[in-house]
Amino acid sequence: MSARNPGMRLDLQWVSRVRVNTQAVLKRAQQIQTHKIPKNQWQAAWLLRAITCIDLTTLAGDDTPSNVHRLCLKAIQPVRADLLENMDMQDKGVTTAAVCVYPSRVADAVASLKAANSSLPVASVATGFPAGQTPLETRLQEVRLAVADGAAEIDIVINRTLALTGQWEAMYDEIRQFREACGDAHMKTILAIGELGTFTNVYKASLVAMMAGSDFIKTSTGKEAVNATYPVAIVMVRAIRDYYLSSGYKVGFKPAGGIRTAQESLLWLTLIQEELGPSWLGPQLFRLGASSLLADIERQIYHHVTGCYAAHHELPLA
Repeated sequence: MSARNPGMRLDLQWVSRVRVNTQAVLKRAQQIQTHKIPKNQWQAAWLLRAITCIDLTTLAGDDTPSNVHRLCLKAIQPVRADLLENMDMQDKGVTTAAVCVYPSRVADAVASLKAANSSLPVASVATGFPAGQTPLETRLQEVRLAVADGAAEIDIVINRTLALTGQWEAMYDEIRQFREACGDAHMKTILAIGELGTFTNVYKASLVAMMAGSDFIKTSTGKEAVNATYPVAIVMVRAIRDYYLSSGYKVGFKPAGGIRTAQESLLWLTLIQEELGPSWLGPQLFRLGASSLLADIERQIYHHVTGCYAAHHELPLA
């Protein structure tokens, strides 16, 4: 990981000055989506890079120790060994960035990775995910319990009520407390952008989250009606850039929710490369929150190597 963001004093003047030009954002998002996608070995290389940025996730009501174990094994070996050997990538340590689970499954994930002799981090959602509407002390305790069970990263959700009603000081104070409860664990702050109403609100929430010490800001829980979109991403990464220029600290970015195809992952990498630069293009500062994306990327790599598409039963499930 890069140097952690220590946060800064809440600058309400900066927050109140924020105005977002909606038409300019939408135009830029359209430009990103018309970019040509790299082909052949360049595409394969970019797809492998995308894999190393995935937080391989299961957040289902029917999660069990066994499907968490399977997820962990897939995270350690995300692409079939014979395909990696064909590309001469078998010894390059291609894994996903982390495994992401509910707090009650953290101990299972930690045990599975330890048994496999893997140093992959376990990320856990917390703070009343996805709604963030439980009492503050309950949300703080959830963070502490997940960290105690071995989570190295915590994905918190903001209290959207505070953002929607402009209570930025209260939101800042809550996130500071979450950061303290995280201890040495890195904190990703989920803005739930589909419920924030406007681009200006998204930018303000991004700023406040970073001022409060977030190591990453994340678009969505994946449970809202609107999740990761390119226009919102542009607003968030420009807030990241402004914060970096002001403070000198790089904050990471994580789009999550609805990212399912290899082609989409390439567009996300393009957006980050163009808006923030190559230093953000790794798991230290960029993550893709996804559960089904890896399967499509592996199918594209299979096609690159063999010239035909794999049947679903030919690739191991996450």
